[in-house]
Amino acid sequence: MDNSFSIPSTIITGVGASKQVGEQAKRLGGTNALLVTDPGIAKIGYAEQIAQHLNNAGIATSIFSNVTPDPTLQNVTDGLNLYHADNCNVIVSLGGGSAIDCGKGIAVKLTNVGEFADYMGVDKIPNPGAPLIAIPTTGGTGSEVSKVTVITDTDHNVKMMLSSPCLLASVALVDPLLSLTTPPHLTAAVGVDALTHAIEAYISKRAQPITDALALKAIHLISGSLRQAWADGENISARTDMMIGASIAGMAFSNSSVALVHGMSRPIGAHFHIHHGLSNSVLLLDVMEFSVVGTPQRFADIARAMGEPIDGLSPMKQADLAISAVDRLVTDIQMPRLGEIGIDKEKFEQVIEQMAADAIASGSPANNPRQATQEEIVSLYRKCFSPRIT
Repeated sequence: MDNSFSIPSTIITGVGASKQVGEQAKRLGGTNALLVTDPGIAKIGYAEQIAQHLNNAGIATSIFSNVTPDPTLQNVTDGLNLYHADNCNVIVSLGGGSAIDCGKGIAVKLTNVGEFADYMGVDKIPNPGAPLIAIPTTGGTGSEVSKVTVITDTDHNVKMMLSSPCLLASVALVDPLLSLTTPPHLTAAVGVDALTHAIEAYISKRAQPITDALALKAIHLISGSLRQAWADGENISARTDMMIGASIAGMAFSNSSVALVHGMSRPIGAHFHIHHGLSNSVLLLDVMEFSVVGTPQRFADIARAMGEPIDGLSPMKQADLAISAVDRLVTDIQMPRLGEIGIDKEKFEQVIEQMAADAIASGSPANNPRQATQEEIVSLYRKCFSPRIT
């Protein structure tokens, strides 16, 4: 089994870490930066703030702020055009996973010929991307430290997942101060998304000793701080633990891969344009219940990491405590069900078979400890869509 492990060469964490963007851009040889972000981050002033840090270091900055949720091929093309028009030589991605994934897409398109579809899958990108600094603003995706990007082909309703060390950012700046304005509903969604990354990294068939250690630490940090970050967005301690936990989870899943939740999540995003973090979050609990029999000991480890009292119990009862702990957590932070996030049920039923087929085709379900047939995935989709039976 391949136990290689790849992360950015420089990761700076802590309050105020984003202020080092100018220094790091200069170190990478940057003179003109393309700042990639989304309209929301631009509106609250974070883009101008980062641009000012770059300008203070003598680096001219062009702001591309049109990244959509779940970035598209058109987003990447538009960013590339501005990069070339303004003679940029370094990219700074600021925002959630969408902005950072778009920045990764721009970076690799600058150094590789062909289409994104040519590089779908694992380790198919020949050349490292252009210099990229990733600055997350949510405690969620872990994209700032992962070797994965997801770009949506809107013409074919396909989310293209690419995984390669060539996608790694050169620098990740993880600053909890940038997450303070994340509203509660988004804090909940991206927080459970980060927990999903950690859990799937740990139960994945491709898990390895380094990712195991990171995943369990991420589970501990996220489960211990998400409620507080959701209840009080200005809780610096909780926000810090969430940001670090999300980054650690990103390092873990990027190197061990994800599993059934992510395989089922991508088709939901492609067909219904649901935020990736939210579509992961509304699937996690039911997929855990499906998967637990495949690796009860690992689920017991998850329960322990979440602070559950597992001593003296049978392996399956220990494992079940992981599911009940996640159930309480998503209830406490008012996570919706799949059927409560604006998806039309009639259309859902029309595409459910195709979504299940697409989930299997993505490859991620093959890493799950319990293998799922297409029919079982269809049943899981329907279960997730329905109100939870307690």
